[in-house]
Amino acid sequence: MEQNIFGNPLLSCCTNPATGYFRDGLCRTISQDSGTHTVCALVTQEFLDYSASKGNNLMTPIPHWQFPGLKPGDKWCLCVSRWLEAEKAGKAPNIILEATHEKTLQYASLELLQKYAVSN
Repeated sequence: MEQNIFGNPLLSCCTNPATGYFRDGLCRTISQDSGTHTVCALVTQEFLDYSASKGNNLMTPIPHWQFPGLKPGDKWCLCVSRWLEAEKAGKAPNIILEATHEKTLQYASLELLQKYAVSN
């Protein structure tokens, strides 16, 4: 069973829109997931604009990838590297720790993640 950053069962991030590498609502990953989509974020317009400025427009739908396009307030499994990049730029969205995969701790400290914690 997949675990969150607390070592407990990983909770669903969001099923509407369906998020995660597997589009099953869980921020779980496998070696083929080059983005390591493990951070369950509550996206903001500021983050969406920032991501678009870095070449990853998350607002535009891509139907053949089952991607609806995001709007502020959506929950989404983000690449840990993009979240960290946004954090350094002061644009990181809040995250739902119980739905953030334990692998995230290989890239960011628990203390840093807790600064951005919101309830599911």
